[in-house]
Formats: sequence, structure tokens, C-alpha cells
Amino acid sequence: MVTKTRGIVLRSIRFGESSLIIDVLTELSGRVSFVVRIPKTSKGKIKKQYFQPMTLLEFEYDFRQKSSLQHIKDVRIAQPYSSIPFEPIKSSVLLFLAEFLFYTTRDEQENSTLFNYISTSLEWYDSACVDFANFHLVFMMRLSRFLGFQPFLEEFTEGCFFDLRNGCFTISAPHHSDFLNAKDAEHMYTLMRMNFETMKLFKLSHNERNRITELALHYYRLHIPNMPELQSFDILREVFS
Repeated sequence: MVTKTRGIVLRSIRFGESSLIIDVLTELSGRVSFVVRIPKTSKGKIKKQYFQPMTLLEFEYDFRQKSSLQHIKDVRIAQPYSSIPFEPIKSSVLLFLAEFLFYTTRDEQENSTLFNYISTSLEWYDSACVDFANFHLVFMMRLSRFLGFQPFLEEFTEGCFFDLRNGCFTISAPHHSDFLNAKDAEHMYTLMRMNFETMKLFKLSHNERNRITELALHYYRLHIPNMPELQSFDILREVFS
């Protein structure tokens, strides 16, 4: 059955001498893996640069129920980026988010709301000229709403703790070790109050930004089974050092 959909490339790895295995979050089918043959000449319709991490694609593929690797029939870039490929900071952030999404969406089935959140966020980021340093923080924590474990903010009070397992603020420390102290709990509360339009009002130092990223990743590792440490975070940490 031929399926036409949009997709966001999360990972691309070499397969043999002239093929790639592509992991894609699609709008209509959730996570799908493809094997793509890349022509050796530039005249071919399918080009290697289409499959850079976080590229927004429109494509057709021949869906085969019993196959773990699908085959793309036709593909084009749906929304070319105008700034991200030319700005090292933005490119580094997108590589980090690609690895982050690769693990957090592993088991996703069809979820057009999630897909639209990610695609519109990437388009916003590409168009942003200033005041986007907190983008990845806002993106990560707002994504938790679509995955079913968004933190509850109602019980926040100054000096409280944040229970990472249950995603809520508490007056006293929980009876387990997965919680944030008062200072880090306030960081979490600050993060959850941001959106893309207001995040410029929250001035963070490089150290604070890296610390909040660590907290967000720790929160995700508690809620996403077998989520590893992200290798790209070391690069991101240097970007914001």
C-alpha cells in the first residue's frame, strides 16, 4: 500500500556501500524505519542531504506490514531551513534534539498532535533571529505534555521539593531519592512557565541553562524506559559554556 505523509528525520546511519537506514517520526504512522538507496550520481531524485537529522520531509513509501524496513518511493524537503544550517549554535541544538527525540518517541504510533508540535517548533526556531537560547529547554518540557507526563505546577511554593517520579511539587521531601531540592525545584518551575514567546524574559547563565537541561534529561530518564545518557549533550554543554 502506497502511503503519502510528512516526516521528521531523527537518525541516519550508513548501510552497506550506497544505502542509508533512516529513522523517521511520521505524521500518519508514528515511528518508521526506512532503507534508502542513494544514487552515486547527482542526477538521482533521492539525495543524501535530504536525510540530515531534523529535516522536514514529504514522501511516499510502499508500506509492507511484515517488513521492519520500509522503502521510500519519492521524497522532497517539505520546509527548507533558512538559518539553521548556517548557524553553529542552532545546528548543535538540533543535533541534540534529534538524539533526544530518537529515544523519547521510540514507541510512538500515529500521533499527529505530537508531530505538529515538533514541526511547528522547528519552523519557529528556524525563523527566530534573537532570544532563542532557551529554545531546547522549552521544547523538551512542553513535549512531556504530548507524551503523558507533564509536571503539575499547582502545588509550587517557595522552598518546596519536586518529586521527579510523580511530576509534582511537595512541601516535604519524598520517601525516595528521585526528587529535586528547593533550588532545583525552582529551576523546574521557572522552566515550565516559559513558552517560545516569553522565554526571552527568563535570563539564565550558561551554567544555569546546562543545569536545567540536566534536570530535564533526568526527568525524562525516569519516565522513558531504557533512555540512555545522550552523547550529544556534551557538545551542547560546550556550546553553552
